[in-house]
Amino acid sequence: MIKPKTRQIVLRSRPEGLPTPDNFAIRTVDVPAIGDGQFLVKNELLGLAPSSRIRMSESETNGSYDMPTPIGGVIHGQSLGTIIESRHPGYAVGAKVVLTAGGWQEMSVSDGSLTTPVDTSLAKESLWLGALGVSGLTAYAGLIGVGQIRPGDRVAVTAASGAVGAMAGQIARAFGCHVIGIAGGAEKCGYIRQELGFEAAVDYRSPAYDNELRQACADGIDLFFDNVGGRIRSDLLPWMNKFGRIVVCGMISEYNNPAGATGPSWMPILTKQLTVRGFLMRDYVHLQSWFVRDVAGWLAEGKIKPREDITNGFENTPAAFIRMLSGQTFGKTIVRL
Repeated sequence: MIKPKTRQIVLRSRPEGLPTPDNFAIRTVDVPAIGDGQFLVKNELLGLAPSSRIRMSESETNGSYDMPTPIGGVIHGQSLGTIIESRHPGYAVGAKVVLTAGGWQEMSVSDGSLTTPVDTSLAKESLWLGALGVSGLTAYAGLIGVGQIRPGDRVAVTAASGAVGAMAGQIARAFGCHVIGIAGGAEKCGYIRQELGFEAAVDYRSPAYDNELRQACADGIDLFFDNVGGRIRSDLLPWMNKFGRIVVCGMISEYNNPAGATGPSWMPILTKQLTVRGFLMRDYVHLQSWFVRDVAGWLAEGKIKPREDITNGFENTPAAFIRMLSGQTFGKTIVRL
């Protein structure tokens, strides 16, 4: 009897700098068997995120995440699909779920941990990978659980057209804040300014960048939600108001830099008595019910306008991931299997 097969995308070699297609391989394996308390999901969508790049490196600096992906291991990532077999009393065949650690594969086994049921009465399926998924929850937790956002705050967000950054800016606006978005290119800045309604959009690629930043930040920054690190973080630090808060969500500018970053001067942290705190979304899953309630309401009211960059075809996942890391995508990067 021939066993049914499924495909996985695995790490062939560790990237040096920006990943290339040669760092990945597609492997065909038997469809996994499930045990008691488990269920099998046929994935239909993959949600890509920069954090997967961190796990592709072997450096000890990644110790705040799970262990690095081993050579030959399935690439870490979100998936959304339908349960096709279940030996778990809480998850029935036919149910739609998001698996936070489903991985880049066509079939995933879960025991129900890090699993979110998909409620299409609140939002379409793909939004459970973005606005109502890990990206949205990361923005929500960073602003509320870490940044202690307050109405009237002047909030700066880097990588503001990305999946997390766009959500952070829109959530901040829903809280009644003045939002300054930093993004690369006129198209992305036009999107966050005109479509998302940010009060200011600064193009870090523009020859007028320094002047744009000075005008946008003339009244200072109370809360800085940083997804980028590096030079842009250094540029924003002097504009922090006294007792400002800095939420360190990501450092995408450093993920593909083998030499690492020298880092900015932290003198403003001392002189302005700033609070700086990094965080991992997984420590804030207790906020999920409030997050879903609030974001679903803002979606219904039109206060949040999610954008998705969808690629078709499982085999095209690495290319979509590389485009995302290169800053060529808008909003949440999704692969439709």
